Amino acid sequence: MSIGYLALVLHAHLPFVRHPESDYVLEEEWLFEAITETYIPLLNVFEGLKRDGIDFKMTMSMTPPLVSMLRDPLLQDRYDSHLAKLEELAEMEVAHNAHHGHLRYLAEYYATEFNKVRETWERYDHDLVTAFKQFLDSNNLEIITCGATHGYFPLMKMYPQAVWAQIQVACEHYEENFGRPPSGMWLPECAYYDGLERLIADSGLRYFLTDGHGILYARPRPRFGTYAPIFTETGVGVFGRDHESSQQVWSSEVGYPGAAEYREFYRDLGWDADYEYIKPYIMPNGQRKNTGIKYHKITGRGLGLSDKEHYDPYWAREKAAEHAGNFMFNRERQVEHLYNIMQRPPIIVSPYDAELFGHWWYEGPWFIDFLFRKTWHDQSSYAMTHLADYLRKYPTQQVCRPSQSSWGFRGFHEYWLNETCSWIYPHLHKAAERMIALSLRDAQDELEWRALNQAARELLLAQSSDWAFIMRSGTMVPYAVRRTRSHLQRFNKIWEDFNQGKIDAGWLEKVEAIDNIFPNINYRVYRPLG
Repeated sequence: MSIGYLALVLHAHLPFVRHPESDYVLEEEWLFEAITETYIPLLNVFEGLKRDGIDFKMTMSMTPPLVSMLRDPLLQDRYDSHLAKLEELAEMEVAHNAHHGHLRYLAEYYATEFNKVRETWERYDHDLVTAFKQFLDSNNLEIITCGATHGYFPLMKMYPQAVWAQIQVACEHYEENFGRPPSGMWLPECAYYDGLERLIADSGLRYFLTDGHGILYARPRPRFGTYAPIFTETGVGVFGRDHESSQQVWSSEVGYPGAAEYREFYRDLGWDADYEYIKPYIMPNGQRKNTGIKYHKITGRGLGLSDKEHYDPYWAREKAAEHAGNFMFNRERQVEHLYNIMQRPPIIVSPYDAELFGHWWYEGPWFIDFLFRKTWHDQSSYAMTHLADYLRKYPTQQVCRPSQSSWGFRGFHEYWLNETCSWIYPHLHKAAERMIALSLRDAQDELEWRALNQAARELLLAQSSDWAFIMRSGTMVPYAVRRTRSHLQRFNKIWEDFNQGKIDAGWLEKVEAIDNIFPNINYRVYRPLG
């Protein structure tokens, strides 16, 4: 009999990036890379576990922007073309490296892997949401939701209607796509503020996740720390991140992804290959970019990219198995230690960004596969669980009030409110005020109805925490600035046109075609609460 639980939680999210107005936008490849390197490899892991009789349990958020993009015909067609280019380039590399033993081996490996991706993509008829839903239906995977566009709730709390809209639109979108209401929510950036639980309870959600210190500093101090959920006064459960298991994977100093055997993310054929040779496979304007074919391993700390040795998937897979065994061993000792102290089964909640597994850490899906298999066959100290199953089994927990928190730098809100992005919030707050005012108006005809619903979409898209995150991190900043400004400008044009009684039908139709997320949204979701 196990004496504790391990809950692996993956947060699958990407900002809504869809540009039908352009033939090519580099940022759309964020989705394409994640499909190839994370989502399809995870599906293949799940299929293999089920095939081999392993009743795995895992929690996974799938955010509304990601679900919308995965089901968008335009993006599906563009991914299909993207994958075809990858397959073509891999076959060219096989021929190109015919007389270089190790590079030919790697090129053949990539050609085989891309063919596997193609097979899975075609088998599910390009619909990966349905692919993941089958594991929700079998109760192996608990799929939860997030904010409608990953808005940062603590910086919106002065407008409860805006927070409510993020929550309610997300729940409605989830039910439209998965055929049932969601039971839990991954708070965007795991960011919590006092009172948020009331809105979550009113939406019908059963639990949410936050960072560990959101529970450790709760009032009263939880008796079992992060090793048991707490209930808020509303009855909503709260799970907190376990620092120890997170550090083993996340840490740049001691985390597994830094092992010398693993694939080097920053060395890519798109930058290494002869320009004329690689030109058909990079950006249409001739700028180089990552292709996803990477021939080098991390090799060792302190080495420049030019000093990296060639990658070998065989030894990388062996290292992933070793790391999975080490992770399992550490969780066994952790569970045994905690059980002796708590005198009840602890739960270790280990949440990560899904894209870490496969995209950033190429061997991550192998690690997950090995971890589930080793846990099933090689130990009895803990059982894998997903969060909904755990709450069904343990419906009584201590009642506490969580502490304000996030999983960003220093644990609070400064990563999303600082000198790089503070300029956006006066505009977002003004737009929220205007949207709440618009929600009280009644549309007089279909055109006004469409305009008011589009205003709600534009505000939600402008509120995405991804834009502030990108501005702070310093990557793709012009794109994040442009997206924030464009959504606010579109919102304000609708506001002005509506108040002047002259909605531009042609312009509105174009904007609806570009920002087509939440087709069934009702702008009245912004009406004052209660």
